[in-house]
Amino acid sequence: MYVIEREIPNLDTWSATDLKTASKTSCSVLKEMGPKITWLHSYVTGNKMYCVYLAESKELVQEHAEKGGFPANTIAKVVTVIDHSSSGETY
Repeated sequence: MYVIEREIPNLDTWSATDLKTASKTSCSVLKEMGPKITWLHSYVTGNKMYCVYLAESKELVQEHAEKGGFPANTIAKVVTVIDHSSSGETY
């Protein structure tokens, strides 16, 4: 699993249609690349987008970014996932 930080100027002004178009571009590139890389979801925060992918390698994530015309300012491999259930506490 990888988290990609994408710095995209004026991302905070993109419409739902703009985001949908970017999503479609991403999906068409993924379809072309095959099953070794999958996009799970993305978070849009101001002028950055954080995308979560399952991929066999960092190089596949970089290839996807290049083919789709997307920036990939940082590609970080996820080494551990924690959430509220990790604490053993209930709330």
